Formats: sequence, structure tokens, C-alpha cells
Amino acid sequence: MEARIDKIKQQLQSQGYKLTPQREATLRVLLENEEDHLSAEDVFMLVKEKAPEIGLATVYRTLELLSELHVVEKINFGDGVARYDLRTDTAKHHHHHLICVQCGSMDEIREDWLGPLEERLEKEFNFTVLDHRLDFHGICYRCTDKNNTDGNPS
Repeated sequence: MEARIDKIKQQLQSQGYKLTPQREATLRVLLENEEDHLSAEDVFMLVKEKAPEIGLATVYRTLELLSELHVVEKINFGDGVARYDLRTDTAKHHHHHLICVQCGSMDEIREDWLGPLEERLEKEFNFTVLDHRLDFHGICYRCTDKNNTDGNPS
């Protein structure tokens, strides 16, 4: 975790920003809950446990800054709530999501299946893809299993 914080600190400094204690607290919460797709309110509640003096507005500003600097990805799964996901150093693109419309769960696809499509877009349309996001909305295996055991056809 410390290595990632140092790398993000360098990213901030290269853009003229400092890693303030408030920003570091927010960043640590994101790192500790990397799989959870936290909303700003979720982040705030977790930051508040560690640093009660940090306000919601500070957390919002920090998340927006981290989003602008491409440290985090601001994502919306169609439920009107912005969530934040840390970008990884190794991934060229953001990962993709399977979003269950019944229970609201989100599973991740870490592989990038869109490479051939990007190559085609570049060749056929002279379009350079910088990033992409792919979200699938449907019914997850948990709800499908539950529906099948409850006697309901899927």
C-alpha cells in the first residue's frame, strides 16, 4: 500500500498538488476497500472513523481531484450514485463490470476483451481510443441460483 501511496503522491506533485493528510486519509480508505466501488458518502463514513475532523465537502473535493488526475475512475452504474474505483498501474484501460439488476451486486472483469475492436476503430475510422468502459446489466449467478432454488424459473 505504501508504494502505491508514494506513486500517487508523485502523480499529485507532478501536477502541482500536495498529498495533504485529508487526501491521504481518503486515498487509504480507497486502497483498503478497493473491491467495493464506494460512493463519496461511503468513503466519507470510513474516513470519518479514522479522522473525524475531515468533512464531507473535503472528501468530495479530494475524490473529484483524484478523478481529474486519473488516479480514480468515477463510475455510475445507472442508479444515480457516483462511485469511485482506483485505477491500477498495470492496466492500460479500466476494468469492466457485471451489474445485477436484482440485487445490485457488481462483479468485475479484469481482462480487456476490446483490444481487437480498438484496433479496428483505429484502422477504419482513424480514431485513437484512450480509454473505454464496458458495463453489462443483467441477473447475477447468485440471484439466478436463488431463483432456481426457490422454484422460480430464471
